[in-house]
Amino acid sequence: MTPRLKELYLKEIQPSLKDQFKFKNLYMGPKIEKIVLNMGLGLDGNDSKILKSCQEDLAKITGQKPVTTKFKKSISNFKTRKGSNAGLKVTLRKDKMYEFLDRLVNIALPRIKDFRGLSEKGFDKFGNFTFGIKEHIIFPEVSFDRADKVRGLDIVIVMSSKNKMHSYALLEKLNFPFIKKGDN
Repeated sequence: MTPRLKELYLKEIQPSLKDQFKFKNLYMGPKIEKIVLNMGLGLDGNDSKILKSCQEDLAKITGQKPVTTKFKKSISNFKTRKGSNAGLKVTLRKDKMYEFLDRLVNIALPRIKDFRGLSEKGFDKFGNFTFGIKEHIIFPEVSFDRADKVRGLDIVIVMSSKNKMHSYALLEKLNFPFIKKGDN
């Protein structure tokens, strides 16, 4: 079964973006290629129990097993050793990506305390969008009681688009809650 958001993108959003930006064909428009979730653990990466619980939480959130990332350099000020665990990351593509986006926009982001919207400053010059979440427990899959510590997540949405404006238009049509100009 096709995810709801993917169907919406193919039937409504893609043609409307084609008309809005006057593309010659549908495939010139912006498209989400992948979503990367990153959870940095810092000093807790060396503790196997904490690492295992974070892996379970990230696997529940994404529906995919996370990969453990390692430090590339030893830096004494940050108390890091080359080769020790730095954090966890997951790369989502295709149907899982659309299912995650749907849950993120419609369930998780509205659950953030004092949430006013996402900043437009998260776009880079290639049109990719990056933002951080301070509490991973906003996802309903993660049990608030079972979580030993509230951790943050970085989410990167990689898009094939020519510029920021095209990417912003796509995310806005996918109901991303951006801060509107003039709202304070």
